[in-house]
Amino acid sequence: MAFDYKKEYKEFYMPKNKPGIVDVPPMNYLAVRGSGNPNEEGSEYKQSIGLLYGIAFTIKMSKKGTHQIEGYFDYVVPPLEGFWWQDGVKGIDYAHKEDFRFISVIRLPDFVTKEDFTWAVGEAENKKKTDFSKVEWLTYHEGVCVQCMHIGAYDDEPKTVRLMHDYMEEQGYELDITDSRYHHEIYLSDARKVASERLKTVVRHPVRKKVQ
Repeated sequence: MAFDYKKEYKEFYMPKNKPGIVDVPPMNYLAVRGSGNPNEEGSEYKQSIGLLYGIAFTIKMSKKGTHQIEGYFDYVVPPLEGFWWQDGVKGIDYAHKEDFRFISVIRLPDFVTKEDFTWAVGEAENKKKTDFSKVEWLTYHEGVCVQCMHIGAYDDEPKTVRLMHDYMEEQGYELDITDSRYHHEIYLSDARKVASERLKTVVRHPVRKKVQ
């Protein structure tokens, strides 16, 4: 059976729909950066998704080709994720999506090296005749965060965020969104196929212990 990161690392991908504190270790990702309203047709965000999956599935299917990755095991491609921010805003202002900046990411298995990544970009470009140069290798250490499973439309996330922030303060933490620590979403549902009120999204915010 294929290794499924969502099932094997439930603390990161399948939290309860009530807030909790989690310490996220360093992980390697495929990443594409962009800006603008993600809902607009032809947006940089929608383009980023196609680029990420193009490389993710090239790596996953490498087992059938001539490039054999050392340590490879069969796995389910991890879910799409996004780091989001707006210049001058500590958090997210959902009323001004045109100001969004983002890093779209998909987690890489630990056996994938930078050399394997470089091969996959070249392989995808050759096979799909598409420019994948916007896809980058990103190593990110998220650290201590408050997170919660949000069920519902993306625009309703502020309700969940308020619960998260109330919880973190009760536990002696404060929000630590900075230029390098972001509002983070992990998309467990396909918004094209699932009704908005049933969407499952992990929402995660970086925190730090309050200074006494």
